[in-house]
Amino acid sequence: QLQLMESGGGSVQAGGSLRLSCVASGYTYHKWCMGWFRQAPGKEREAVAAIDSDGTTTYADSVKGRFTVSKDNAKSTLYLQMNSLKPEDTAMYYCAALPVMHDSDYTPLEEKDYNYWGQGTQVTVSS
Repeated sequence: QLQLMESGGGSVQAGGSLRLSCVASGYTYHKWCMGWFRQAPGKEREAVAAIDSDGTTTYADSVKGRFTVSKDNAKSTLYLQMNSLKPEDTAMYYCAALPVMHDSDYTPLEEKDYNYWGQGTQVTVSS
């Protein structure tokens, strides 16, 4: 059973930066698509960014050019570097994972395709 643990959230002023981390553990399979999602109070959860098993990255339009998703396979860790933060980036951020099989049919930014979720880490951006 894959377990995901996020960290790195906090409070920052607009224009600042944060780096989120997500450590994966408890798995034997080795090919995953990993994603970052966020949910602001009173809003639905939305996709932020994803990185596929081959390293291909995908971003929501709202964060393109400001956020960078990456992973370190040796450390089993997913990252989200967030620069030029805006108050509208305030949300609980979640990492998620889906196993990539030979017959997988998925969309990297589609929430319903992900099987495993972390507990979340809060990001608050003040103006």
